[in-house]
Amino acid sequence: MRVLMIEDDQPLAIALTEALKRRGIQSDVAGNIADARQMIAAARYAALLLDLGLPDGDGLGLVRSLRAENNPLPVIAVSARSALDARIAGLNAGADDYIIKPFDVDELTARLHAVLRRQGALTGAELRFGNLRFDTASGDLQVADVPVLLTARERQFAALLLRRFGQVVTKQFAEDQLYGLSEPVGSNALEVQAYRLRRKLEGAGATVRIETIRGVGYMMREVATGTGT
Repeated sequence: MRVLMIEDDQPLAIALTEALKRRGIQSDVAGNIADARQMIAAARYAALLLDLGLPDGDGLGLVRSLRAENNPLPVIAVSARSALDARIAGLNAGADDYIIKPFDVDELTARLHAVLRRQGALTGAELRFGNLRFDTASGDLQVADVPVLLTARERQFAALLLRRFGQVVTKQFAEDQLYGLSEPVGSNALEVQAYRLRRKLEGAGATVRIETIRGVGYMMREVATGTGT
């Protein structure tokens, strides 16, 4: 999962980015609304974590503009404004949730997953292909009803491929989604993730496989035999 954090307090942004990373959530950071708009246009995010008091305006203005554009991107307002009317204003502007600073990172993570589950209830949170079943909200993957244990990064990669089942996912797009803009990526990091996920699916007897499209990226598709290379 990759989120955009819009926060002008740099030490807080750095600390929160590291804390979320330990929980399997990749974060890009924008320090103001102008940068956030450019990043939203350039990349796909699972959600926004939006501070309201920003150097170039009120974060609620960004929420209102997204909703006016019919952009359903989930937004969690993150603010020190604790008054009831401030929380109501945030939700009425189009935020999906509102959390007050200071907060516990585990609570923020839980709220983020809850928001995505609600969105998944509208769009279909469970993906099924062949004998594979993947819950996009929890990240749980099963093959023939048997759980397959994945690392956080493997769950992210599986979700990326399964949401685009039968389509090529370019290496650049996958790296952007799995590692974000600020995290250094080794030259073979994605290949390692593909190899590990492929081996786990094969070992579980999945009737889908990950194909490498040389020079381009990866594609997940169904195979009749349940084996592949």
